[in-house]
Amino acid sequence: MTNGSPPVLPAESGIAEAAAVLRAGGLVAFPTETVYGLGANALDAEAAARIFEAKARPTFDPLITHLADAADLTELVGPVPPAVAALAERFWPGPLTLIVDRPAAIPPIVTSGLDTMAVRVPDEPSARALIAAAGVPVAAPSANRFGQLSPTRAEHVVAGLGYAVDVVLDGGPTRCGIESTIVDARGDRPVVLRLGALPVEALVEAVGPVIVRPGSSGQPVAPGTLAAHYAPRTPLRVAADVESAPGDGVRRGRLAFRERPTAGEWAAVEVLSPEGDLTVAAARLFDALHRLDAAGVTEIVAEPVPDVGVGRAINDRLRRAAATWH
Repeated sequence: MTNGSPPVLPAESGIAEAAAVLRAGGLVAFPTETVYGLGANALDAEAAARIFEAKARPTFDPLITHLADAADLTELVGPVPPAVAALAERFWPGPLTLIVDRPAAIPPIVTSGLDTMAVRVPDEPSARALIAAAGVPVAAPSANRFGQLSPTRAEHVVAGLGYAVDVVLDGGPTRCGIESTIVDARGDRPVVLRLGALPVEALVEAVGPVIVRPGSSGQPVAPGTLAAHYAPRTPLRVAADVESAPGDGVRRGRLAFRERPTAGEWAAVEVLSPEGDLTVAAARLFDALHRLDAAGVTEIVAEPVPDVGVGRAINDRLRRAAATWH
């Protein structure tokens, strides 16, 4: 982690300054509806390389390219398959990333040498305004150290990356709280490569049956698909129906879905949604894990949520976080 704090500007009034930083080859952390992204000019190989360096991200893990408007897709990559166009029309702007063929204008480092590219249009006005003001597509993974918890607030970015970022745009907490859903719709049937903020059910309603194939062994075919990822610095395990902390004197934190544990000596407890709202739970997930990570506990015990809708993506993140420690 780089010591010190980068300039933090309000998202609405800092657009022009941040856009100038992007055009000059710098790094800008900015809010989207999902999580905060660490952006660089996607047409500039050296700028993209700075992303990998700042995050300590392996260069085999590709980046997502962000556009200001859905109309920019064909301008950048040319004609796309009908299913890709249909999904873009239905869900952009929004938390859906689509796989397309990499155009010559995008340097190979952005796609980790793959001949495909992940691309989306964020549903956050300040993010689209920034991209439009910069006048270039923006490559932007989550603005955190590689493999660690994603940032859903500007202060998460500052704490995690420090002066590795040239400027941070502060737009407050992100709305969705987990990353975009990634879909490859170039074949006969759309394939979900990463579960995310757009539920699988919404995709099925729009285009019919889809194949769900999250996870990756070897080189990832899409961002954020490694088996171990999204992890706090504190060891985490997933366990259902754990009400009591073991009475062994170990300081444990509990991540609960709806209700606080009624017994046991938990050192810290975070409840994602007392109302049982999975959308709210997703929005609070990483923020709650950041707080538990800072609470001085030696282990976090996370309760899975109902495995429907966006709950599937929440459980996916918890499994990947736990895989880091097991």
